[in-house]
Amino acid sequence: MIELNNISLGYGRRTLIEGATTSFKCGTMVALLGRNGTGKSTLLRAMAALGDVQQGEILIGGEPITEISRAALSRFVAFVTTERIDVEALTAYDLVAIGRSPYTNWMGRLADEDRAAIERAMQIAGIADMAERRVDTMSDGECQRVMIARALAQDTRVILLDEPTAFLDLPNRYELCTLLARLAHDEGKCVIFSTHELDIALSLADSIALVDTPRLVHLPTSEMIASGNIERLFDSDYVSFDAETQSIRLRR
Repeated sequence: MIELNNISLGYGRRTLIEGATTSFKCGTMVALLGRNGTGKSTLLRAMAALGDVQQGEILIGGEPITEISRAALSRFVAFVTTERIDVEALTAYDLVAIGRSPYTNWMGRLADEDRAAIERAMQIAGIADMAERRVDTMSDGECQRVMIARALAQDTRVILLDEPTAFLDLPNRYELCTLLARLAHDEGKCVIFSTHELDIALSLADSIALVDTPRLVHLPTSEMIASGNIERLFDSDYVSFDAETQSIRLRR
């Protein structure tokens, strides 16, 4: 669904990713890993057409992203950040309904199919019972689920998430990533999320996109584990490869 064709990204004179070519398919969840400041957020923003590409091109559904109108792109790609939206009196239902804006008329009036999409999105995200709750009264984990429901209501094939587990405790991190995996596998979405949670990424993601500046290495999770790239990038004092079980072990 998303193709990177020899792309380079960076800012000023600094190149973060150079000459990257790969593709991300629908029905899979991809974990985007890398050290701080190596370009994970920059890559996600570029795939959402919110940032410039220094070289090469990004294609969605075979079409260059630069040739897709903003209105059409909003039906292809949803982008979820970690920023809270704490508008007074805004309910969860109101926030999820914003995801339908690419499909409503100029007045933003919801049709029956929009309401059905909102209700289904909230059901899938497990927040149907929170519809009338004000967002500014919710926990970080609950807010993240609302934002994911908004992306579901937007009804895009691609969902990009920048550090969705930030500020969550461990149980909520795992639960949220399990939800993302279900969206990929059961709803046929292409889900790409950046994270520092190596253990969660390696246990749940179908593939790993590793930013090892200036390279972007994208491999199925099992192949990435065996490749040694994660050990090399994240320091052998933190991770080690278990040859017997063919798995990465995290040292606490």
